[in-house]
Amino acid sequence: MDGPNGAPVAAYREQTVEIALGPKGAFENGNIGTVTRRVPADKVVSAVPPRRGKPKPPREPRTPRVVELLRKAIEWQDLLQSGEASNQAAIARREGITRARVTQVMGMLRLAPEIQEHVLSLPDVVRRPAISERALRPIAQLEDHGEQRGAFSALLESDGVGSC
Repeated sequence: MDGPNGAPVAAYREQTVEIALGPKGAFENGNIGTVTRRVPADKVVSAVPPRRGKPKPPREPRTPRVVELLRKAIEWQDLLQSGEASNQAAIARREGITRARVTQVMGMLRLAPEIQEHVLSLPDVVRRPAISERALRPIAQLEDHGEQRGAFSALLESDGVGSC
């Protein structure tokens, strides 16, 4: 294509792009705008920029935190029984955490033995584990192990894990 003076003219095309206006979810409400721009005909223009650098490697499976905490509670109980630690305050000083946190973690030892075995046998996971220490706290407060097992089964079913 030549211009009026015989010089070549770049060929352009118009590209119309729809964009969502506003915060996430605004697109569903119909808040859509359009932008029209001229781009060189031979250039591919995308709304999504190309990825830079290497993609992130897949995450390694990790032991769920609740498993580590229950193991730590068992270890602390052994320290108290052997006399290496005189009380929970000594454990807190040694670990650099509060006495309240030591009490919370040690509270997991009140769980029924079957629940403790189930927690200790949890597999390593890449994502959020199905069971958390915080979810187990109210179960550990129950005195009766039968009630604990029922509450634990309900917890597993609510997370879609199945019963123990």
